[in-house]
Amino acid sequence: MAEALIDRVAAAAAEAAAMAHGRWRGEFAQWEKAPGNPVCEIDLAANDILRTRLTEIDPEAGWLSEETADHPDRLLVPRVWVVDPIDGTRDYIRGRPGWAVSVALVEGGRPVLGVLDAPARGEHWRAVAGHGAWRNGQKLVGSRRTEFAGARVPTDALPKVDSDLSAVEKPNSIALRIAMVAADEADLVATIRWGNEWDIAAAVLIAREAGVAVTDAFGGALRFNSTKGEAFGMIAAAPGIHDAAVERLRERAETGIVR
Repeated sequence: MAEALIDRVAAAAAEAAAMAHGRWRGEFAQWEKAPGNPVCEIDLAANDILRTRLTEIDPEAGWLSEETADHPDRLLVPRVWVVDPIDGTRDYIRGRPGWAVSVALVEGGRPVLGVLDAPARGEHWRAVAGHGAWRNGQKLVGSRRTEFAGARVPTDALPKVDSDLSAVEKPNSIALRIAMVAADEADLVATIRWGNEWDIAAAVLIAREAGVAVTDAFGGALRFNSTKGEAFGMIAAAPGIHDAAVERLRERAETGIVR
């Protein structure tokens, strides 16, 4: 049952991703929803494809997407699609490959299915709760690093206070950065600000199913389909360094949680 469902969800994500990939590096309208928050017509087209296909798969599930006005009805149903039609729009607009279509099905506040489709990178990720995580058909085993110093972090530049860590290539998509820990291509990804659930829901499940420790910025549980569709921070790390990451970031997180 789970396998048939994840196949249908992956097919929906692949359809939206193929459309976006076909328009990538071409001409399309783009604008800013808010300063520093870019969007383009392809985001909206991908959203339309996904909403049609996913509603066909589970018409009773609610809907939470970056490109759809939120509606409180989603809080009244047991299952919710949590979608980012193009996570990493900035890379998409700039013609860089660090973007992905992100789809999760959340039930009881937890992701139970997750798909990332990143055609510009040739990567197709999927996970089912309790059944593991996969990239391009290969089962994932996440980072098992036990020493915090030297941990690989996808970032453009490390702050001086974190100079004991090691920077690696950073896609604009936060979902892909989390997935890198699941694929043992990074050891730690963290955010210490308020963020949207659609950015991380699918990738959180992929990471957890690969054995990665994933929490909020303070080491607490992440719960999805919240009232505002937001969470404060996220830490995805090899289990052996997760506590050290929480402690390293605690003071910064305490400062950042104040709106």
